[in-house]
Amino acid sequence: MTPTYKCNPRFTGTPESEFGHAENGGGSKAADHGRRSAGGSVRWWLMVMLDMLVLLSGQTIATLLGRLYYNSGGNSKWMATLTVSGGSPLLAILLLLTPPHSAGAGTQPPASKMVPIYVGLGILIGLDNLMYSYALQYLPVSTFALVAATQLGFNSITSRLINKQRFTALIANSVVVLTFSATLLGVGSSSDGTSSNLPHGKYTLGFILTLCASAVFALILSLLEVTFEKVVRTRTFRWVLRVQLYTNIVASMVSVCGLFASGEWRTIPGEMAAFKDGRARYVATLVGTAVSWQAMSVATLRLITRVSSLFANVTGTVALPLVPVFAVVLFGDKMSGIKAVAMLMAVWGFLSYVYQHYLDGRRAAMTKEADAECRVCAARAGGEAVLHA
Repeated sequence: MTPTYKCNPRFTGTPESEFGHAENGGGSKAADHGRRSAGGSVRWWLMVMLDMLVLLSGQTIATLLGRLYYNSGGNSKWMATLTVSGGSPLLAILLLLTPPHSAGAGTQPPASKMVPIYVGLGILIGLDNLMYSYALQYLPVSTFALVAATQLGFNSITSRLINKQRFTALIANSVVVLTFSATLLGVGSSSDGTSSNLPHGKYTLGFILTLCASAVFALILSLLEVTFEKVVRTRTFRWVLRVQLYTNIVASMVSVCGLFASGEWRTIPGEMAAFKDGRARYVATLVGTAVSWQAMSVATLRLITRVSSLFANVTGTVALPLVPVFAVVLFGDKMSGIKAVAMLMAVWGFLSYVYQHYLDGRRAAMTKEADAECRVCAARAGGEAVLHA
């Protein structure tokens, strides 16, 4: 059945306005994006591209620094987990510098609704960060990046179930291709130089943890989108910072509790002293990782509020070919034939998503033109009726 596209009167085309979505009713969020961007300003597009650039840069740098932490002597899983959300206090500075909500920003959601959301999402983010930290230690960066691309397929499922995203043939193709790409990496683990240096089963464990973390991350993105649509009901930058800050504070508390409960905190001084190139580089690596993850997370959430969780996830997947290339240059990861084929399959899956967005944008434009023609015809018919009368 052909989807029905409804106009969105709340969108004003400015970056700090409420980027409200149209009613979902089975319609595509990509089409909604195409409709809004068609009526939006050049500034809106520039802000979207800026968010995309920050997301790609932050994700690439954070992944590479996370691997550098392990390669240079770091071994604390909970410390690596803490760096993913531990930079959230920096967002408090931005929040203080951001102008307060205007009078027309709408009714603020009650704390009784937001606190459980912050806590629930924060715990999910903390556990997801832990799985990614373990996986990054057990897998080379190139393999980790390619397996993590399955989050795009998982996100299509969660978006369908939670955000009412249309599930087209192209999206189904992307899910299948990305799944085969990840499976190919798992089967070809014996050809990976890193797997031979790990205890038996660690490579497989890292592979499974990356898949699980990707599924949870996809769920988190869809839950964030539905939170802004159903609860927050506004898309200002201040609310983006607020949600990011509070959920990451909870995630950081989970990491700190795990750090002390596991006893890993006792190993931190020795780890710092034995770190390659000294304590200063140890601190710089952790701080750089934390800042990069926060930049990536804020940009992701801004894209979710401006467009959709799928669009944000597709943008993150663009970093797919970047991380392995840098990993080969910086860490000496082997770019085997199997890994190259898996990368091409992952890019194919990504392009399927891009093409689906292109088709949705064209469909939205055609629907808009048809509506305009109907209004003109109705106006002419009304004028003729008056003349006959």
